Amino acid sequence: MRTLVIGGSLGGLAAAHEMRFAGADVTVYERSVDRTQPRGAGIVMQPEVADLLGRLGRSVSSVSVALSERQHLHRRGEPERYSAPQWMTAWDTLYHALREPIACMRMDSTLTGLSRDAGGVTATFGDGPAAVGDFVVGADGIGSATRRLLTGRDELRYPGYVAFRGLEPEADVPEHLVGLLAERFTMFAVPGLQMLCYLVPGAAGERAAGQRRVNWVWYVNTAQARLDQLLTGRGGQRFDQFLPPGELTDRSQSALLELAECELPRPFVELLEASRVFLQPVFDLPPTRMVTDHVALIGDAAGTVRPHTASGTSKAFGDAAGLAAALADWRPGRALPLAALHSWQRARLAALRAIADAGVRLASRSGLGATGPQYLRPDAATGPLPVPDDPTRAVRDAC
Repeated sequence: MRTLVIGGSLGGLAAAHEMRFAGADVTVYERSVDRTQPRGAGIVMQPEVADLLGRLGRSVSSVSVALSERQHLHRRGEPERYSAPQWMTAWDTLYHALREPIACMRMDSTLTGLSRDAGGVTATFGDGPAAVGDFVVGADGIGSATRRLLTGRDELRYPGYVAFRGLEPEADVPEHLVGLLAERFTMFAVPGLQMLCYLVPGAAGERAAGQRRVNWVWYVNTAQARLDQLLTGRGGQRFDQFLPPGELTDRSQSALLELAECELPRPFVELLEASRVFLQPVFDLPPTRMVTDHVALIGDAAGTVRPHTASGTSKAFGDAAGLAAALADWRPGRALPLAALHSWQRARLAALRAIADAGVRLASRSGLGATGPQYLRPDAATGPLPVPDDPTRAVRDAC
């Protein structure tokens, strides 16, 4: 079975391994020229990821940092702490663990067409050569070209908040901050703002103290009209779904630091000051049909979940494992195992909808979204701007 996997991020690599285990000959096609720069940062280790790592001969501990506690910070007063053992990994650490065993990956391959004929599915890639396969797996993320070719629609929705992120070498972070944050999942939240922080392996997978990285994410309610300014880099380039580290303009950086001074606990302000911030707007992509005529969609290509669920990566891995199981006994020249594929689709869409709904509820309870307090508006260059009649403001710490 010749399988073409579209997308070489974590979901695509998981699909490649699962299809290999099912006996397929797999080639992965990735649109970027160099996949070494992560589009995400910290990842919570989940059972689906641990299972695939185990079948590849890798332990969870070999790619993760262990946490022992959770702590809630406050603008005033001592942190609240409780025991909560957990493993945390990072996008690039997991990527290298999955990428190393993959024999055939084609970079700089942007999918432009799919056509079905008696010989299989033909995929065309920009100016490059076409490829013919017996089955295609679209694992090309939230901006999926596979999905657009199958549905003709682009249904991204912006729910009203963004994720500012940082991923800094532990050695570059002040020692007192590392002492506070190491071995702990650290949180702070007020309506419309939420910040999380934990340590992950170093850039080359290092897990020893002093060689790890401090990963943080700060969700901030942001008007849609402000996105153009935030996603415009220092050289004037307008990015779509990801602003790389170092591209945040001085104006946006000033607004963020002023907001932090007003709203965040002092340790998080210091962490922000020590970081090269990058940015990912949160988007919703509603679920779509996952399988049609020798093509399947998995992961974010099939529909997104909010990051608060910590399930984006594990959902893609679960999709890939189930798809491979449905195709395990199929061979080219036979009729597709439609009953197994439709059963897989029903189960995975049900799981997707449940996780997506849970993520929306979590965001709503935190006041994240267009209906919550607004902090970054289009009519303000700097500073926090909560909704004037926000009833929660009276009980929050004064700036």
